[in-house]
Amino acid sequence: MMKFAWDNYKQYALGKNELRPLTKNGHVGNMFGGLRGATVVDALDTLYIMELEEEFQEAKKWVEKSFDLNVNGEASLFEVNIRYIGGLLAAYYLTGEEVFKSKALELGEKLLPAFNTPTGIPRGVINLGRQDTRSLFSLCSGMSWSWGWASAGSSILAEFGTLHLEFLHLSELSGNPVFAEKASTSQLGVMNIRKVLNRVEKPQGLYPNFLSPVTGNWVQHHVSIGGLGDSFYEYLIKSWLMSDKKDSEAKKMYDDALEAIEKHLVKKSAGGLTYIAEWRGGILDHKMGHLACFSGGMIALGAEHAGEERKQHYMDLAAEITNTCHESYARSDTKLGPEAFRFDAGTEAMATRLSERYYILRPEVVESYMYMWRLTHDPKYRQWGWEVVKALEKHCRVEAGFSGIRDVYTTTPTHDNMQQSFFLAETLKYLYLLFCEDDVLSLDDWVFNTEAHPLPVNHTNFKA
Repeated sequence: MMKFAWDNYKQYALGKNELRPLTKNGHVGNMFGGLRGATVVDALDTLYIMELEEEFQEAKKWVEKSFDLNVNGEASLFEVNIRYIGGLLAAYYLTGEEVFKSKALELGEKLLPAFNTPTGIPRGVINLGRQDTRSLFSLCSGMSWSWGWASAGSSILAEFGTLHLEFLHLSELSGNPVFAEKASTSQLGVMNIRKVLNRVEKPQGLYPNFLSPVTGNWVQHHVSIGGLGDSFYEYLIKSWLMSDKKDSEAKKMYDDALEAIEKHLVKKSAGGLTYIAEWRGGILDHKMGHLACFSGGMIALGAEHAGEERKQHYMDLAAEITNTCHESYARSDTKLGPEAFRFDAGTEAMATRLSERYYILRPEVVESYMYMWRLTHDPKYRQWGWEVVKALEKHCRVEAGFSGIRDVYTTTPTHDNMQQSFFLAETLKYLYLLFCEDDVLSLDDWVFNTEAHPLPVNHTNFKA
């Protein structure tokens, strides 16, 4: 599957950000500010761990020869960090190849101006352009601003809360004294984010999704473990694990947040399915997004270190949430899950709105299967993973790659003509690891960023 996805990308879209498999051409999009090759960088580590040596060399050659960082355009700080910085760092740690390190550091420096706000909370969009006085773009290069759709110029919890793993590695790797100076500032930046969050009052102990980078206060009280909130929580427990369990502040923030989530958001349906609702100013919205399905794996990962009396409780909770996400797949005609599913008006674990019935090759459910398998070795998780493999092959594989589908509740779905870069970075990697031995990217030695790029735990002796 990985070889098929890569070979078609290489043939029809190499250098573009994603493959459009139906029309057999490339897609650039506007998320990466002029950067190209998102699929190349996202796929590097997956190709490497799958021992697809020839394909890995093709990807590496593209990074060496064609990956241009001198671009102008509006980029998502979050997406550039998790896909490009994360992908380059993982490729460096796995192979020791200097080109990946130097590109990661160069790109990391371009992200630093986003932290220039009154609070140090970065804005979501940054112009990656060079500071060049002769350039027409010099006035806007290095500038950052908030997303137009974000309430009152706010920054997004899942975006400013999902920088920690990568930026700490950038700080450690930067040998250049000038960059080290800036990187240490950025490290303070990601540390400073916690100071702001610890200072601000949290409603019921929960973290809303929108925060003002100017005042450091919440802009509205919408809480979600799915989109807009998700990876903030993931990076708390993973920061602690990556620090070789020394970052006690991250662990306490995670423990407190999970306690509040369980108290206020975790619910059980009439049919006995455990789910995590969304919270809007105290009113619950009984839906769960596909993005929130990563939480089963996260809670299981954290349960390992919760103390004996809580460990089994959290493992049970993780298993219940993962089971609910499996049900969202099992109850569809394609055996693939919808973008969001609801628990209201007699509906359980199914999408009720047309706008939520699509599947875009997302990884979160198989991500939780992988963690649950590694931590319990219950064979059902491999069985569930194999169901996904079969469904992907049946409904998403097309002549020239893999495509998302517009409706999981029909056996003849139409395709969306997009092979997402995260399909190669995450979905296929987690499926592969689900069927590997536990020592392939052992959870004791590696922490996965939110794009499934493995970063070493502090004690790990890696090739580099």
